[in-house]
Amino acid sequence: MRLVFVALAVAAVVAPAATAQVDSARLGVMKHNICVSDCKNADKESGVNISGELRFASPDFLSWAWSPHPYVMASVNTDGNTSYAGLGLEWDFELGDLWHVEPGFGYVLHDGVVNNPFPSGTQAAVDYSADHVLLGSRDLFRTSLALTYDFSESLALQAIYEHLSHGQILGEGRNQGMDEIGLRLVWNFR
Repeated sequence: MRLVFVALAVAAVVAPAATAQVDSARLGVMKHNICVSDCKNADKESGVNISGELRFASPDFLSWAWSPHPYVMASVNTDGNTSYAGLGLEWDFELGDLWHVEPGFGYVLHDGVVNNPFPSGTQAAVDYSADHVLLGSRDLFRTSLALTYDFSESLALQAIYEHLSHGQILGEGRNQGMDEIGLRLVWNFR
């Protein structure tokens, strides 16, 4: 069921972008739900996420914002935990001839846990909360930061960190968020 959700979400965002020029394709493995600053919720979900992304050439009308690249992406958890799909913008700043830094900001829909289904204060609620990240909203912001090394004009390797959260903007109450880190291969079509 989760894979169906992710596939439908990706199809919904890919269809309008089908006429845009694909800049690159990215495929990676992400360590799921790691500890970065608030470790209370890290490691509540197991598995790794397989992440795929299509990035498009920056359209002319975004030149005022340092020419970000639109993207569509999906990330599927190998243990049946939180998977998600979404879209957003990524910037690409060169650091010499072979290195790039790519900050990004986007929006995702996920199939993970939103809230605790058990009454607050009960043992069932405590037990459930101990094993589940309570994301507080079905839709989340996705912020990312990647460091890319170009092996050639068409192939690169990328180390990427991403954070998912509703930021008390897309939802209210629970906002435990989730962090991931991983490596992706990048195929450039420029």
